[in-house]
Amino acid sequence: MKRLKDRKAIVTGAAQGLGAAIVEHLAEEGCDVVAWDVQLDKVQESAAIIGKRTGRVVFGRAVDVTDPDAVRQAVEENVMELGGLDVFVSNAGILISGDSLEFDVAKWRKVIDVNLVGYFTCAREAARAMLKTGGGSIIQINSKSGKKGSFRNSAYAASKFGGIGVTQSLALEFAEQGIRINSICPGNLLDSPLWVDSLFKQYAANQGITEAEVRQKYIDQVPMKRACQYRDVTNVVIFLASDDSSYLTGQAINVTGGQEMR
Repeated sequence: MKRLKDRKAIVTGAAQGLGAAIVEHLAEEGCDVVAWDVQLDKVQESAAIIGKRTGRVVFGRAVDVTDPDAVRQAVEENVMELGGLDVFVSNAGILISGDSLEFDVAKWRKVIDVNLVGYFTCAREAARAMLKTGGGSIIQINSKSGKKGSFRNSAYAASKFGGIGVTQSLALEFAEQGIRINSICPGNLLDSPLWVDSLFKQYAANQGITEAEVRQKYIDQVPMKRACQYRDVTNVVIFLASDDSSYLTGQAINVTGGQEMR
C-alpha cells in the first residue's frame, strides 16, 4: 500500500543528492513530482530516470528560488500540470563557510537569500496554492545548524535558525486552513555531493586539518557513530507528507543519530 498514492508534490534543489533522493522516495510512495533546480539538464535527467523506474509522472523544471516572480509562476504552472499540490519540499540551499572577520558580506547575504528568503518565498506560494485545494504539507529541509551554532559557519546557521522561525510562524498562520508546515534537521550527510565536492575542502582549509580528518571528526561527534544517510531523511519526509503526521505542525525534527536532542 503506497502511503502517498496519486498525491502531487514539488521538490526544490532536486537535481542530485538529497533532493533527488526525496523525489525518488516520494515517487516510490505514489506521488507525481515536479523537481526544481537551477541546473536544468541535470534535474531533467534525474527526473526522467526516477519517473521511468517508479512509473509516476516526474519531470524537471529550472527554477531559481531567489526569484519570487519565477517561484510564483512555476507553482501556478506546476499545479495546472499536476492537477493540484499536496506536498511541497523546500530543499534548495547553499553553504558558504569562513572566518567571520574576513567573511565577504555579499556572500553572507547570498546564503540568507537562498536558504531563508528562498524558503519563505517557496512556502508562501505553496500555501497560496494549497489554500485553494483544502490544505497540504510543506516541509523544509533545515539542518542541525538550525538548532546550534556552527563553527565559522555564521551565515548558514543564521539562515537555518531563521528557517525554523519561518516554519513555526507559518504553521500558526495556516493551521486552521489545513496546511501543515514542518522542518527536518538532518545531521551531516557526509557522502553527499555537497560534502564530497565542497565542504570537506572548505572545512579542511578553515580548520587546518586533512579532509579525512574532517570526516572522522564529524563521525566522532555522533553518538550512533555513523553519518546521516539520505534514507534517514527521506523516511521522515514521507511521514510528514502523509496523513500519519496529521497532528504535527510547526515542528523541527532532528535526524542526527543523537547528535542534537533539542
